[in-house]
Amino acid sequence: MKFLDDAPRFLFFTGKGGVGKTSVASAAAIELAGRGLRVLLVSTDPASNIGQVFGLTIGNTVTLIPEVPGLAALEIDPEQAAEAYRERIIAPVRGLLPDSELAAIAEGLSGSCTTEVASFDEFTNLLTDETLIDVYDHIVFDTAPTGHTIRLLQLPGSWTEFLDAGKGDPSCLGPLSGLEKHKRVYAAAVSCLADSSRTRLVLVARAQAASLAEIDRTFLELQHIGITGGFLVINGVLPAKAGTEPLAAAVRDRESAAMAAIPEALAALARDILELKAANMMGVETLRTLFAPDDRPAATATTAITPVELEDAPLGRFVDELEQAGHGLILCMGKGGVGKTTVAASIAVALAQRGHAVHLTTTDPAAHLTDTLHGAVPGLRVSRINPEEAIREYREHVLATKGKHLDAEAYAALAEDLMSPCTDEVAVFRQFSKAVHESRREFVVVDTAPTGHTLLLLDATGSYHREISRQMGEGLAFTTPLMNLQDAALTKVILVTLAETTPVLEAEELKDDLVRAGITPWGWVVNNSIAAARPEEPFLKLRAENELPQINRVRALASRVAIIPMLATEPVGVKRLRALAATP
Repeated sequence: MKFLDDAPRFLFFTGKGGVGKTSVASAAAIELAGRGLRVLLVSTDPASNIGQVFGLTIGNTVTLIPEVPGLAALEIDPEQAAEAYRERIIAPVRGLLPDSELAAIAEGLSGSCTTEVASFDEFTNLLTDETLIDVYDHIVFDTAPTGHTIRLLQLPGSWTEFLDAGKGDPSCLGPLSGLEKHKRVYAAAVSCLADSSRTRLVLVARAQAASLAEIDRTFLELQHIGITGGFLVINGVLPAKAGTEPLAAAVRDRESAAMAAIPEALAALARDILELKAANMMGVETLRTLFAPDDRPAATATTAITPVELEDAPLGRFVDELEQAGHGLILCMGKGGVGKTTVAASIAVALAQRGHAVHLTTTDPAAHLTDTLHGAVPGLRVSRINPEEAIREYREHVLATKGKHLDAEAYAALAEDLMSPCTDEVAVFRQFSKAVHESRREFVVVDTAPTGHTLLLLDATGSYHREISRQMGEGLAFTTPLMNLQDAALTKVILVTLAETTPVLEAEELKDDLVRAGITPWGWVVNNSIAAARPEEPFLKLRAENELPQINRVRALASRVAIIPMLATEPVGVKRLRALAATP
C-alpha cells in the first residue's frame, strides 16, 4: 500500500460516510503493528464502530487488541467526553456555590457546542501528548464522516483565533484560568496537522462519481486550512471474479467511468485501489485480507435466498401511507453513505408528483441534493441549511434586534460574542426549527446529516426545549421543536441502512437514542441490497447471502420495512427517483 510507505507518526483517514474508512484504518493499524511497531488506533467519529469491528468493548480508554501484539485502540465517545469535561469544570466549585448556580452551570454546558469542544479537547490532547508520542510509533485516526471531520479539523484554528482575540463568553471552554492552556494546546495541534512530516492525510472513497466528488471537495477544504498533500484510497471496487451478469457489468461500467473522470486534484495523488471482498470486514483475520489480492475462485453461497425472506417491500408503500395526512415532517436518518439523500429525494419527488406541496431540505454539510435531482418537479421546493449562510443570517438578526438600542461599546461586545464558534450550532438549529414549523401546512422532507451530526442537532433541540420549559413555567401552553419531533401524528422518522453489520448496528443505536428522547422511528429502509437484486453469479450470491441476517435483524426491529435493490443504473434524476418510490 503506497499510503503506508514511510508513514509518519499520525495518519488521518477521512472521506464520505460509508466508504469503508473504519475498515481501511483498522487494516492499516494491523499492518503497521505487524511490522513490529507500536500503534494506537483512534476513532473521533460520534458514530464509532471500532469496537464492533474487533469484537471488543473499547470506549473512551486505551484498550489492547489481544489478537494483534503492539496494537491498542481508543474511541472518543462524545457523551463520555462531554460528561468528563463538565465534571472537570464543576468539580472545583462544588460545595462552594449554591446548588442553583451549579445547576445553571451544568445547563450551560449541556448543549451540542460543549459536546463538540469536549471531543475536540481529547482529540488535540492526542496530537500533543508527549507521553503518548513516546509510547506509540504511529497514531491512526479513523475520523468522522466528511462534514464532521472538516468541522473538527477547523476547530484548532477557530478556537486559537477566538482565544487570541479574547472574544466572547468562554463558558464552553471552562474557567478563564484555563484559557492559556487551551491556547497552547490548540496552537500545537494546528502546527501538527499542517506538518506533512508528522501527519499524513489518507482520503478514502468509493469508485462512484458522488463519492469522488465529495472527497475532492474535502481535499480542497483541507488545503484551505493548511493541510496539504495526501494519498487516495479507492475502496470496494468490484473484482473480476464477480462475473459478467448484467448487474455486475453495470456496476463495473459505472466504476470505470467514475475513475476515468476522477477530479484533477485527486488524480495527482498517489493512489491505492482495494477490491470488494465477499465477506464483511469484521474481525482481525478478515481485516488482514483487505490489502491482499484474492485470486481464488468465488465461493458458492450455501443458503438459497427464498421469496419469503425478500418479500415485496417497495418504498412506494411508504409513500402511500405517508401522504394520507396531507402534510408532515419526514426525517430520513442513518449512518453516512447509506443513501439517505436518495431516499429523501425519492419520497419528496413521489409526494410532489401526487399533487402535494413539498419542501425537501438537508442538514448535512456533505449533501448535494441538486446533484441527485438533476431537474425540477412542480410543487417541490429544494433547499439546504448552509452553515455559513445560517451563521451570517443569525448574526445579522441578533445585531438588528438585540443590538438595536445598544451603545457603541455594548454593540461591539455583542458582535464579538457572535464570532464564537459556539454560534454555529445555534444558527443551524434556528434554520432547522423553521423547517419543523413549516411541516404543519405542507410536507417537509429532511435529509439529515450522518448520525453524529443528527444527534448533536437533536441535542440542541432538547436544550431549547428545556430552556423554553424553564422560562414559560407551569400551566402555560407552548410548543417547541422537540415536542413536534415527539408528535407521531406530525413527524415520521425513517431510518435508512444497508444490509451490512455495522450500518444496522449503528441504526439500532440511533433508534435507541431516539426512543430515549421520546421519538419512535416510523419505518426502516434497507437500501442498495444485493440480495433484493437476486444475482446469479457466485461472488454476488455470496455477498447476498451475507446480507440476509441483517435484513432479518431489521425486520425484527421494525414494523415497517422497505427494501431497495442494488440497481444497474444509479438513481439520479427525477425519472429514476420517481421509479424508486413507485407503487407496484
